[in-house]
Amino acid sequence: MSTQLELLQAAVLAAVDRIISSGQISGDAPTSIVLERPKNRDHGDYATSIALQLAKAAGRSPREIAELVAAELTGIDSISRVDIAGPGFINITLNRASQAELVAAILKSGAEYGQGDALAGVRINLEFISANPTGPLHLGHTRWAAVGDALGRVLSAAGADVTREFYINDRGNQMDLFGASVEAAALGNAIPEDGYQGAYILDLAKEVVAANSEIINLPEGVRHEAFREAAYAVQLKDQQRVLDTFGTHFDVWFSERSLHQQGAVEHGLEKLRKEGHVFEEEGAIWLRTTDFGDDKDRVLTKSDGSLTYFSSDTAYYINKRERGFDICIYMLGADHHGYVGRLKAIAACAGDNPDYNIHVLIGQLVKIMEGGEEVKLSKRAGTIITLEELVEKVGVDAARYTLIRYPVDTPMVMDIDVLKRNTNENPVYYVQYAHARIAAVLRNAADLHISVDVKDFDSAQLTHDRENELLGVLAQFPRVIATAAELRQPHRVARYLEELAGTYHGFYADCRVLPMGDENPSSLHTARLLLCASTKQVIANGLALLGVSAPERM
Repeated sequence: MSTQLELLQAAVLAAVDRIISSGQISGDAPTSIVLERPKNRDHGDYATSIALQLAKAAGRSPREIAELVAAELTGIDSISRVDIAGPGFINITLNRASQAELVAAILKSGAEYGQGDALAGVRINLEFISANPTGPLHLGHTRWAAVGDALGRVLSAAGADVTREFYINDRGNQMDLFGASVEAAALGNAIPEDGYQGAYILDLAKEVVAANSEIINLPEGVRHEAFREAAYAVQLKDQQRVLDTFGTHFDVWFSERSLHQQGAVEHGLEKLRKEGHVFEEEGAIWLRTTDFGDDKDRVLTKSDGSLTYFSSDTAYYINKRERGFDICIYMLGADHHGYVGRLKAIAACAGDNPDYNIHVLIGQLVKIMEGGEEVKLSKRAGTIITLEELVEKVGVDAARYTLIRYPVDTPMVMDIDVLKRNTNENPVYYVQYAHARIAAVLRNAADLHISVDVKDFDSAQLTHDRENELLGVLAQFPRVIATAAELRQPHRVARYLEELAGTYHGFYADCRVLPMGDENPSSLHTARLLLCASTKQVIANGLALLGVSAPERM
């Protein structure tokens, strides 16, 4: 079902096409058009600068072209007025009754309102946590656990086929140190100086021994491997448990080890060699990534025959593409800026388009404040605060919403004290309260036996400026989702919800929704209640994209 905005875009494009086809101006007809909501509502419901874009090719002034477009739009039933401003901006005011039909459309679409098909047919691999199974998930992982999950939901809402993937860094020296640390704790020995510290190591040791009491009696070499693998399994299961309670779920848990065990590294090397970008120098095998903008060429195999971590990166990317993914999104930590160029170079070396087939997001650091001081240490891990500890402090909804509402490329501060308050300065409370407030209004309407059935909706009743303003914000939701998906910026959904909540509160303050005293319910009350219901639906849809609950009561 086409949205109000899409129908208006189609009408403007058709008007421009008629002008060009009739020879009134020269040039090529555009295939898309941008319509903006003017900040000053006196300038109409929508505005477009299409006349300015057409002017150069047409050899006419923007204002002349704007007048031609305005003439074509005049007379369309859904448009009440077309004005020309400045050098050639076209301001369009919609018929109020036509705008209000949006209410019926939202209620009919329900949970699907806002979804689109811009990415239909596109298969996306979204890798948004890459972690060692050697300890609890920390705050850096927590930001990606929230943002990555929300991005997956937004991309799916835009029509993409999304696979959410967790990359397990289960290969290398850190795994041996991890196993040695747990083994030492189980035997009552000192943990290696360069090993893993923290109370969780003692907990792991106890759990491993409880599951297999004979493990401590194994020969030393066998025992070390047994502890490493048993602790790995327990810690990975714990990471999965914590993410599950956080509302973040993965379709694939991909083991780095598997790339080496299944020959994917050698296969990837051969593919890159065929593309002509592999060379040998000083006994080592290199990938000439400088051909595609990387700051230096990268070693795949060292002169001693050992594989580099970069060899895993190349094999993993090629593996993803051969699994049929069109776009591979990597969400990396703040200390991985150098990976952007090399990952894009891998795609180019593999014969792909690095501007399309691969997208790398870098997340900045999160600082937690409590009682006016920064919280740095974890009670369990002995280092920075963990995901589980953050949730214990503020709850899943507040943690997720707050982590998502900021652009990932900017550092952020979470104030625990603010997130515990039930006030408007707490953004998640502000949005959830709007949903709960509407739910309460609708319950009161039911108690008064007032119809809230869309078949009784009279759109012509909604003529107040506050109603018009709210309708305008509701109409933006599909475009917000599409833009958030296109730019990989789920924070846009959170900021939109805050705008919608504020607009609703303004409407509710100025427009009486329920009858007072002995006043009989009217068609105006029904229309406003349905406007409330449609707003509630959009808030719920938006919160669902963020993985945040939409409470009926608060």
